[in-house]
Amino acid sequence: MNIYSHSEDTLDVTVLLLPESSMMVLASVIDPMRAANRLSERKCFTWRIVATDGKPVSFTCGIQIMPDEVLNVDTAGDVLFVVSGFNQYDYINKDEIALIRRIAPRFKALGGADTGAWILGKAGLLEEKNVTTHWEDLEDFSSSFRKSNVQPDRFVVDQPIFTIGGASPTFDFMLHLIRTRLGYPLALEVASVFVYDETHFSTDAQPLVSLGLLNDFEPRVTKAIRIMEAHIDEPISIVNVAEQLAMSSRRLEKLFQQHLQCSPGAYYLRLRLQRARKYVTDTLLSMQEIAIRTGFNSLSAFSRSYKKHYQSAPSDYRAQVWRR
Repeated sequence: MNIYSHSEDTLDVTVLLLPESSMMVLASVIDPMRAANRLSERKCFTWRIVATDGKPVSFTCGIQIMPDEVLNVDTAGDVLFVVSGFNQYDYINKDEIALIRRIAPRFKALGGADTGAWILGKAGLLEEKNVTTHWEDLEDFSSSFRKSNVQPDRFVVDQPIFTIGGASPTFDFMLHLIRTRLGYPLALEVASVFVYDETHFSTDAQPLVSLGLLNDFEPRVTKAIRIMEAHIDEPISIVNVAEQLAMSSRRLEKLFQQHLQCSPGAYYLRLRLQRARKYVTDTLLSMQEIAIRTGFNSLSAFSRSYKKHYQSAPSDYRAQVWRR
C-alpha cells in the first residue's frame, strides 16, 4: 500500500533511534504527527520509539530519552523510520542490521534520516534505489553503496524506501507525507503551528551552508556562495563568479563586505577548508587526496592554509580528533 495516497486510516510509525542522533531530527519526525493529530482532532498517526536495547538513548546534546520498546523479531507497523547521527555503526551490530532486513517486509515503507540511510544500506535495502543522506556524507555514501543512485536532494522517495538529509529536510518530508495523505490544508496548518514558512521541494539540493535569512536580504550574495559551493574541487576566480551574476568583481566585493564582513575570496577559502576539515576528521583519505578534492594546487599550500585557519596542521588535527 502507498503511504502517500489519501487515506483516513491511522498510520503506525516505528522510529528506531540510535545514540548520538540529533534531537532536532527526532522532533522533526514526531512533532508534525502530533500537530496533525491535534489539529484534525483524531489519530492520524501513532508512533513508538524503539532501540537496539532497553537503555536510555543519548542525543548529541546529552539529553536522554527512554525508548518504548526494544527492536525485536516481532517489531512491525506501517512505517519503519531509522534515525541516527554520528558513529552510527558503533551502536548497531550485524545481527541487528540483519534483523532490520528480516522485518522490512512487514512495513509499507522504510526510511532513514540523517545517517539512517547508512543503516538501511548496510541492511541491503538500498540497491538500485534513488537515495540521499546528509550533504556532508554524500561522497562517502556514494563510495560505500555503489549500487544506489545517490542524489543531493533534501529527501528522496523511491518506494518503499525514503531517505532524508537532516533535521529541516525531515520536517519537509513529514509535511509532504501529511499533504499527500491528509490534504494540503492540514499540511499548511501544521507548518503554521511551527511558524515554518520555508518549505522545500524534495528535489531541492542540500546546501553546504544554510542561507535562508541572508537570501531575504541579499540574494546576489547567496547566489555567489552557491556558485562557490559547486566549485570546491576546482575553484573558479572571483571575477568568473561575478560574471555569472552579471556584475563587476568590485561590486561583489562590496556586497560581501557589507553582508558578511569579509571578501568573497576569503569566504570561498573558508568553504573549501570546511569541506577539508570534514575529510580530515571523518575519512581515511590521505592529506594529498584531501588537498586535491578541495582545490589546492599542492599539499604544502593546503597544509599552510589549514594550519592558519584551524591553528593545527591537518594531520595533527586528525590525530587530536581521533584520540577523543
